[in-house]
Amino acid sequence: MTALSVVQARRLASATLLPGFEGTTLPEWLADRLRSGLAGVCLFGGNIVSRAQLAELVASIRAASPRAIIAIDEEGGDVTRLYYDVGSPYPGNAVLGRLDDEQVTEHVARIVGWELRRVGIDLDLAPDADVNSNPRNPVIGTRSFGADPHLVARHTAAWVRGLQSTGVAACVKHFPGHGDTELDSHLALPVVRGAIEQLRERELVPFAAAVSAGTRTVMTSHILLPDVDPDHVATFSNRVLQGLLRDELGFGGVVVSDALDMAGASAESGIPLAAARALAGGSDLLCIGTDNTDEQLDEIETAVADAVASGALTDARLADAAARVAALATESAELAAQLPVPEWVTLDDEPQFDPALLRSAIDVLPSTIVAPDRVLVVLQTVANIAVGVAPWGPQAAGAEVLVVTEAEGAEAVVHSLPEGAQAVIVGQGIHRHDWTRAVAERVRAERPGTIVVEMGWPDASALAADLTTWGASRAMGGALVERLAELEGDVA
Repeated sequence: MTALSVVQARRLASATLLPGFEGTTLPEWLADRLRSGLAGVCLFGGNIVSRAQLAELVASIRAASPRAIIAIDEEGGDVTRLYYDVGSPYPGNAVLGRLDDEQVTEHVARIVGWELRRVGIDLDLAPDADVNSNPRNPVIGTRSFGADPHLVARHTAAWVRGLQSTGVAACVKHFPGHGDTELDSHLALPVVRGAIEQLRERELVPFAAAVSAGTRTVMTSHILLPDVDPDHVATFSNRVLQGLLRDELGFGGVVVSDALDMAGASAESGIPLAAARALAGGSDLLCIGTDNTDEQLDEIETAVADAVASGALTDARLADAAARVAALATESAELAAQLPVPEWVTLDDEPQFDPALLRSAIDVLPSTIVAPDRVLVVLQTVANIAVGVAPWGPQAAGAEVLVVTEAEGAEAVVHSLPEGAQAVIVGQGIHRHDWTRAVAERVRAERPGTIVVEMGWPDASALAADLTTWGASRAMGGALVERLAELEGDVA
């Protein structure tokens, strides 16, 4: 093709960008960019105060650009945006993996899809297809369907089928697999060692299933795999994105970058250069971050145009990325026209799931005895950035709890519990934090009969929990309270 001018390169760059923004209404600068060809926007918890407000916000985006791609992270569990203010009514992936009923998984994803369609969103950055093989993983955990690649593959495919049956595009993440990490790529660059054969036997299995199920998009991960490509993070790696994803797995859809404001992508280079590198490596639609600015997008367009001028990014690769994104937007608009939202999907009612089914996913150690007089003690840790500050656990479900922070520690528990009351210690990833593990161990030692409840991903080798819920959504918080009542006075 003819060499691109700077203006053409900047226009094509804009057609690949998916920024976030601050506030609950569409900023005028962003509306101007949408009218001028910006690919779309990504919505986060801070943009949403209610589903009615969200529908109005999406309508304003569509007014500026009818074919804009509007994306959101709604994983149906601990990571929620639709219910960021009250906590998720969905069970979450690890619970679905424990239930191991693909029809249930497909049903949950279908409900998520219709909820998104009702407010006008057409791209869901879900499901998480990572095989959570490392129980100390700080960012995946219960977002994963499990540690068995074939189970994860079956449920990933079911989630894709359910979601996409509503016209919403799935985005299977985080390619080629973020499950075997002990670092959070929001904060650092995880390095995953292992030969390509190991990758094919474990990490790639769910992604292959997702491609076979017809996923329309796949999200990259900001991880380094030195045994596959020692020089480039996966988001920037042609060996990973072209070689593995497109050539080996046969994926023909849109490759979406994980957010480029994450440290794993841009801590050393800055976001503009990271954007150019992502396009050169094979990413098509670039998630930029949460609170982006007009000036920042200008800098990204300039960096992409400079990369084209220097030859670091070819004209053909940039044009291909923009064309793939445009095709996704067109397909989404056509599907929305063909698939009307059912009348039973409203902005007022939230989904309900069988309480007995959710309770059945909770693991209980034998000989666990729940006393009638008990106090729920919630250990409040800092959630990872993907989860954010959405309400979670029994307190989100309306239960009375004693919240304990790191600064208060075990002393707050020991001295605040009424005499004779049973302590029920509740946390997420209790084994991953020194202070939460210390609280659980001390209270167990000083108050016999103490129960420890793990609402994150457990690691029995570090701390054996009495109950494990495999998720901390509001739905599972309610299920926990009900399960404790069922166990009251009995031996599990």
